[in-house]
Amino acid sequence: MTRTERDSLGERDVPSDAYYGIQTLRAIENFPVSGRRERPELINAYTVIKKAVARTNMELSVLDHQRGDAIEAAADEIIEGKLADQFPVDIYQAGAGTSFNMNVNEVIANRALEILGRERGDYGYLSPNDHVNLSQSTNDTFPSASHIAIIREAILLDRVLTGLAAALQRKGNEFALLPKSGRTHLMDAMPVILGDEFSAYSSAIVRSAERVRERRDGLLELAIGGTATGTGANALPEYREIVIRNLRTLTGLNVVPAKNSFEALQSRAQMGAFSGSLRELALELIRIANDLRLMNSGPAAGLNEIHLPAVQPGSSIMPGKVNPVMAECLDMIAFQVIGNDTAVSMAVQAGQFELNVMAPLMIHNILDSISLLNNYLPVFTIHCIDGVTANKDRLLMNIGSNPILATLLTPRIGYLKAAELAHEGMVQHRAIRDLAIERRILTREEADAMFDLYAMAKNQYRDDKT
Repeated sequence: MTRTERDSLGERDVPSDAYYGIQTLRAIENFPVSGRRERPELINAYTVIKKAVARTNMELSVLDHQRGDAIEAAADEIIEGKLADQFPVDIYQAGAGTSFNMNVNEVIANRALEILGRERGDYGYLSPNDHVNLSQSTNDTFPSASHIAIIREAILLDRVLTGLAAALQRKGNEFALLPKSGRTHLMDAMPVILGDEFSAYSSAIVRSAERVRERRDGLLELAIGGTATGTGANALPEYREIVIRNLRTLTGLNVVPAKNSFEALQSRAQMGAFSGSLRELALELIRIANDLRLMNSGPAAGLNEIHLPAVQPGSSIMPGKVNPVMAECLDMIAFQVIGNDTAVSMAVQAGQFELNVMAPLMIHNILDSISLLNNYLPVFTIHCIDGVTANKDRLLMNIGSNPILATLLTPRIGYLKAAELAHEGMVQHRAIRDLAIERRILTREEADAMFDLYAMAKNQYRDDKT
């Protein structure tokens, strides 16, 4: 069963039970690429744009209330999650997102027609272009909807990052009096506190979250009202101010009109900057995950300084093997985020003249990255960070035999003699403390004071807190 619809290229038969129309049908045929559709977050944000615009057009008396109210009612149903199967356009589609914009226009138009008691496809009465798309262009609506979708998901990410940072800081407090061998260049270095390492991880996540928030707020500036090429064509002068006001009401976001509507359509630098903040976050997550994997390595032939929770068997052939799978998964997710950002970066520089047509690729990759992080980081926090324990015996054994403790003797005997003592300690497998006493560099009492690792940890922790 089909219905016949017409666009500027001619007539086509559309499935009679479809809410989408002829332009969506053409997109399905033209872009059978990945089988992946636009994310629900973008569908929702785009529909909110359409609702705000319909309300604005009614206020400006360029759209009658019968049609406008029906458009709003149809939009509300989509915002509630209905008709989700009516958005089949592939994420790889016509540049700028025209196919997806028309998909949204057609679904809203046909559902609005039904609400009014009319047949789907009766575009002579209520048109996807003339009514649902009134005062708009894909040029300004797609980037505006993209910004709203990103901001909403980034707000959730901020909460997730706050939870992860808090969990890492709790471990920092728990391990506050546990000294361990520091490492630079993967070689033994001056002792640090295990708690300080975890507190530093927490601080890194807090800083990353701050960058994400800062660049998220840059997306509050919307291109809406620029219509075609930023000119504002076919929109009344008052339109931009009113539609922004309505979007604030509908989204609860403090959105503002673009300072320069031409730049808002030409440049996707703000989206690129936000994607870059996710990349920076991913780099920190990789670093932290790899530190955890190294400290957990062993148990016999590795560092074995901490124990990550055993969440599943690690091998199909080696009994009893347990792997740091949660940290490994985090690495893979972070690698994907970096890959997504690379694609976004290429798309950002690919705009020409009055429009960057690569926005569909950008929004898909950015929302994909946020979704991966929002889905996994809470699980990683609970099933990995919250369950980390310290191997105190191994920490003390490593630090006690660390030849770099000879550094503490440098003020007394000089760098070269301290280096000789460190080398001797490595060759003889002896503690620097014992060699210092034997060589009468320190008395036993002086050595006890200088190499009291627990006191060192306690004093450093107290100094940090003050």
